[in-house]
Parts: sequence; C-alpha cells; structure tokens
Amino acid sequence: QVQLSESGGGLVQAGGSLRLICVASGRTFSSYAMGWFRQAPGKERELVAAVNWSGDRTHYADSVKGRFTISRDNAKNTVNLQMNSLKPEDTAVYYCAWKRVAGMLYLMGQYDVWGQGTQVTVSS
Repeated sequence: QVQLSESGGGLVQAGGSLRLICVASGRTFSSYAMGWFRQAPGKERELVAAVNWSGDRTHYADSVKGRFTISRDNAKNTVNLQMNSLKPEDTAVYYCAWKRVAGMLYLMGQYDVWGQGTQVTVSS
C-alpha cells in the first residue's frame, strides 16, 4: 500500500543546484530504508544515494560524493536529495525507492517500491 512520489526535477545549467523530494504515502511506515537511483539515456539504472531508517547511515556513489546529500524526515515521510555542482553527466530520470527494513540497502533489486521518477537535465 506504500506509494512514492518524486518532485523537484528540472532543467539547470552546469554548476547549478536542485533539491529532489520523495514523499511516501500509505497505511503504515516503520523501519524502512530509502534510496535514490537514476537512469540516463543508454545507461542502466544506478544507485545515487541510500539512507537507513534512523538516518544516521548514508552511502553515495563515487560520482556524486561531495556534491549530493541525502536526508530524511520520518515525521513527514519524506526523503530529500540535495544536488549541488551539477554536471551534464548527472542528466537522468531520478527515482526514489523503498523497502521495509531498518538497514541501508545498496542494490536496485533489494527495493520493493519505486516512484514514477523525475527528470533532471543539466546543460553544458
């Protein structure tokens, strides 16, 4: 019964910033991991960032580390991805993902629920 909805994507110039927001809705939420993935044209879907239920453990892809920050607010059922110093290579559809576990997950196949995605386009 969990549903995810992403927002915040758009068109920005290289070096700019965007903040993506994922809102989870449904009957119950408890001890769930969240992750952000992206899929660029001609490429496979890849992990961007992940966070555990407590929010005290995070993981980032090497390509975005130092530029992107994942955070969550369990009281609001939201997970954010702050993206700074954007590059054209960051252009992709970004998806949030969910699984009802307390730990942090790294693999796409480990997640159970996915959002519809939001487009991020970075011009050079």
